[in-house]
Amino acid sequence: MGSARILEKKTPKTVALLFAGMACLGGPRWAGAAEALPLSGAIAGIVRGTAGIPQMGATVILYNRQQRLIGKVLTDDHGEFRLLGLVPAPYSVKVSLASFVPATKEILVQPGMRSVLNVNLSTLFSSIQFAYPALESGNIMTDDWKWVLRSASSTRPVLRLVDPGTASASDAAAPASTTGHAAVFSETRGLLLVSAGDGPLTTGTGTEADLGTTFALETSLYGNSVLQFAGNLGYGSATGVPTAAFRTTYSRRIADDTPEISVTMRQTLMPAIAGPDGAALPLMRNLSVSVDDQYRVGDNVVLLYGFTMDSISFVDHSNYYSPYVRLKYAADENNSLEIAYSSGNPRPNSPPPDNLSDNGGVSPEDGSLKRDIDGLGVFPRMSLLNGKTEMQRGEEYEIVYAHKAGSRTYSGSVYRQYVANAAITMVAPAGFFTGNVLPDVFAGTSVFDAGNFQNNGYAASVTQNLGSNASVAMIYSDNGALTADASEVAGNNPDDLRSMIHTGRRYAATTRFSGVLPRTGTRLIASYQWTGDRRAVMAGNLYAADSMQPLPGLNVYIRQPIPGFRRHVEATADIRNMLAQGYLPLNCIGGQHILLVQNPRSVRGGLSFTF
Repeated sequence: MGSARILEKKTPKTVALLFAGMACLGGPRWAGAAEALPLSGAIAGIVRGTAGIPQMGATVILYNRQQRLIGKVLTDDHGEFRLLGLVPAPYSVKVSLASFVPATKEILVQPGMRSVLNVNLSTLFSSIQFAYPALESGNIMTDDWKWVLRSASSTRPVLRLVDPGTASASDAAAPASTTGHAAVFSETRGLLLVSAGDGPLTTGTGTEADLGTTFALETSLYGNSVLQFAGNLGYGSATGVPTAAFRTTYSRRIADDTPEISVTMRQTLMPAIAGPDGAALPLMRNLSVSVDDQYRVGDNVVLLYGFTMDSISFVDHSNYYSPYVRLKYAADENNSLEIAYSSGNPRPNSPPPDNLSDNGGVSPEDGSLKRDIDGLGVFPRMSLLNGKTEMQRGEEYEIVYAHKAGSRTYSGSVYRQYVANAAITMVAPAGFFTGNVLPDVFAGTSVFDAGNFQNNGYAASVTQNLGSNASVAMIYSDNGALTADASEVAGNNPDDLRSMIHTGRRYAATTRFSGVLPRTGTRLIASYQWTGDRRAVMAGNLYAADSMQPLPGLNVYIRQPIPGFRRHVEATADIRNMLAQGYLPLNCIGGQHILLVQNPRSVRGGLSFTF
C-alpha cells in the first residue's frame, strides 16, 4: 500500500521524465507494439426487450468459426456490452436472457473496426442487427491507445495498483484473451448422454454404433489450447454387445486458425457366427488418427484440409489413408463457392459443422462436445467378400454454390464419385451367404458387399429463415443410385445378387424444418423425402460437403430441455425412416426372403446432461 501511495503522488514533471526515459531505452519495441495493437477489432452493442427497454444481465457469448468459446460477458445496467481485443476473423454471437428466445448472428471482425449491434429480444422471434461497423475516428487506432497518447491531466493517476479484493465487475467480465495470465485448466465443460439415444445425422457413411452411456469433457489449457476426451462405459444399450471407444482431441489457437489432432480407439465383440472356414469371427479393433487444419489464402479464400489414418484389425490387418481438401471462396457476405475433394473413408463429422442444423440440433456451446461423441460411434463401413474383410472406400469431387438474398438462401451442388466395395444394409436369415454377409451388431441387420460403382448427381435447395431460430428448406436432388430391377435372385450365390444390382438414377424432393420452438426451447429437425423410385438401395453423395444432404423417408430429431434442474438436462429422441420406406424385398431359392435397405427404421432416445 505504501508503494501505491508513492506512485499516486508523482508530479506531472516526474512522470514526463519517466516516460521520456522509457522511450529512450525501448523506443523500437514501443513503436512496434503501437503498430501491432490496432490490428485487433471489437464488438459492442446494446440489448433491448420487446418494449425497447435496455436489458441488464443478458449473457453475450462469443464463438470462433470452430464454435469454440472465446469470451462471455454480461450486459450492464444500460443494456450495453463490449468484447475487445479480438483477432480479425469470422465469429458468431449468441445473446440469451431468461424468458426470451436466444438470438444468434455471424459477424466478421475487421482490424481497427468496432461492429456495433442492436439486439432485440422477444418471446417469439429475437433478432440481431448491425447499427454500423465504422472506423474509429477515421483511423485504425483503438480507444485504449487514444487514451494513452493524449495529454493526461495532473489529477489522473498514471500508474495504479488495484487490490484483487476491490476489482470491479467490469474487470471480472473482461474476455480471457485480454488477461495477462491464464490458468492451466479453465472453461471446463462436460456432456453426458445416458443410453446415447441420438447419433450423428448421417447415413451411408459408416456404422453408427449405439455405444450406450457416453461422455465428453473439454478444458482449455493456458487459455490458447483445448483438450477434449470422450468415451463410453463399454456396452451397447440396445444390444448389450461389449463395445469400447475412447477419443482424445487436441487443438491450439494460432492467429485465426485452430489446427486439430484427434486419436480414436474403438473395439467391439462380433457375434459368434461362423466364417467361411467355420471359425468364429474375432474382435473388431480400429485405431484412427485424424488431423484437421486450415490456411487463409487471402481475405476471402480459406483452404481446409486434413486426413485420417485408419488401422483396422478384423480377420486380417489393414491400413487406410483418407485425405480431404476444401477450398472456400466468399465473394461477399451473400455469395460463397466451395470446391471439395475427398478420398478414402468418408468422414461425416470433419471438418466441424458450421451451423445448428448440421450439428444434431445442439446449441453452439455444446457442439464440440457432441461432435466428439458422434466421432466415437462412426465405425469404418466394413463388409465381407468371400471371407476377406473389405472397407468401403471411394473418391469424390464436389462444387457447392450458395447465395443469400435477405432471409432466403439458395444453394446448388454437383458431384461425381467413385465407390469401391459399396456396403449396403441387408436383412437376411441366419447362415445366408456364408462368408459374404457381415452382421451389423448395432442395428440388428447385416452388411453386404455390392461391389464397385461410380455415379454423378446434383442438388438444388432454397432455405427460408423464420426469424433467428428457425428455417424451412425445400430440396430437389437427382442422384446416382444402386437399384435392383428383378424381385428374385436367380441362384443361391452372392455373385448372383451382385449381378442384379446396378447403377441407376433417383429423383427426390425433400422438405426439412429446423429450429427452436418458442417458450418450450425444443430443438427440432424434421424432414420427409419423396421419391419416384422406391427400389433404390443406396443413393446420394457419401462425401457431401453440402450441408443440405437429406435423409431418406420421414425423420424426426428432438432435443427437449427439462425444466426444474440446476444442471442443463435434455431429453433426446431420434426417429429415422418412420414409415419404413426404401425397403426392397427379394426372393431367393428355397423360399428364403431378404430385404435390401437404404435407411433402416430406428427409434432411439436418452438423456443429455451438460455441466
